Amino acid sequence: MEYSKHRDVKINLAYLIPICLVATLGGLLFGYDTGVISGAIEPMTVKFALSDVMKGWASGCVLIGCAMGVLLAGPVSDRFGRKKTLFVAAVLFLVSALGTALPKDIMGFIVFRILGGVGIGIASISTPMYIAEITPARYRGRMVAVNQIAIVGGIALVYFINYFIVRLGDQAWNVETGWRWMFASGAAPSVLFLLLLGVIPESPRWLLEQGRESQARAILARVGGELFAASEVAAIRGSLADEKGTWAELFSPALLRPLGLGIALASLQQVTGINVFMYFGTTIFKNMSQSTGVDAGMLQQLVIGGSGVLFTVIAIATVDRWGRKPLMVLGTSGMGVSLVGMGIMAQVLHDPTQASHAMLGFIILYIACFGLSVGPVVWVILSEIYPTAVRGRALGLATFCLWISDYVVTQTFPIMDAPGSWLVQKFNHAFPFYVYAAFCVVLLVVLRFVPETKGRTLEEIEHSWFHPEG
Repeated sequence: MEYSKHRDVKINLAYLIPICLVATLGGLLFGYDTGVISGAIEPMTVKFALSDVMKGWASGCVLIGCAMGVLLAGPVSDRFGRKKTLFVAAVLFLVSALGTALPKDIMGFIVFRILGGVGIGIASISTPMYIAEITPARYRGRMVAVNQIAIVGGIALVYFINYFIVRLGDQAWNVETGWRWMFASGAAPSVLFLLLLGVIPESPRWLLEQGRESQARAILARVGGELFAASEVAAIRGSLADEKGTWAELFSPALLRPLGLGIALASLQQVTGINVFMYFGTTIFKNMSQSTGVDAGMLQQLVIGGSGVLFTVIAIATVDRWGRKPLMVLGTSGMGVSLVGMGIMAQVLHDPTQASHAMLGFIILYIACFGLSVGPVVWVILSEIYPTAVRGRALGLATFCLWISDYVVTQTFPIMDAPGSWLVQKFNHAFPFYVYAAFCVVLLVVLRFVPETKGRTLEEIEHSWFHPEG
């Protein structure tokens, strides 16, 4: 048991932490399903004779599903609850894992990959929303950031699984069968998520919005005792009193600033280039190295995944002490410097092996800075800044923009980095990194307008938008 910062009550972490960990399985599957393509795309390209455009589509089609998922998740979570929405995501993860493992042609693969994307989109909203709504202010930043650890942990896990699957057979076996096992491996965590969702409670804030006070009060009492529950119920009631939870309210003048900032943060998280390394890391190193196999790139992806997990752990330890903005400024600056360094190394080092080794160091630094800041902290801020009644819709809209931005990056990178293209002849694989570095500068400008939310309750943050002088 630990004491809350704002109220003289004990927070029952033995009850709270397992609930949040179950919810973060949605984040793990989010990372797992997005990261699995990194090991599979090269053998799939050979199997289905994919052009550069189709290679980008096979990798990026999941993001169209993600965008569809977030449009569904907001209204569904507001109407039926956060827990039921997570259950839908888990079912879609399972269906996609099986469907993408068995296609006879690329179109069949794309259909099930898009379904998986819908699950990812739903989880990307519902998981941080659920955690933020059940966690007291003192622990909220760390608990929501744990979801980012689950995301990068899912990515790292699937890198290991892909690596060991690749080693089970020769290149011909991987082209025919290996990549199918990569996708099928996602069925096991999907089933686990489905089973464990049955034991966690619904969001108490959503229950109060539905008039189910006794259930909400019972959950909050288990989190922090009766006094804590009474105080939280009163605060949540006050925040709900003047809310209608409509699209008109979301676009009201009072909420235009948080809505615009959320959309900007969500989009810039992606256009600064993170998923290029998650989806195409193997391809990057294969293009730049003299190796003709996939193992070298896969092995380096393991290093990248490991560094992402390590620095996200550091973010969790510091986000509620240092604050959201200091971490974001520090990490974004480091990402920009790393991207410029990657571009310079790619452009001036003409020996492929030397360039690949130099790039790896800058990529690890970039992933470390992302894991420390932009990765987890953007999700923390998005889960905090919107009023309860419109949180599902607002998060849905911001995350829709996130996935569309991710799709644009994923679709354009193979074209910008295609061997033999004019950009590669001119910049030697450096051009995309300069583009992503420029967006880091844009993100630093946007951060000047983002308020610090460390240590503030959701109701206090909400009040500040409607009463900025209060």
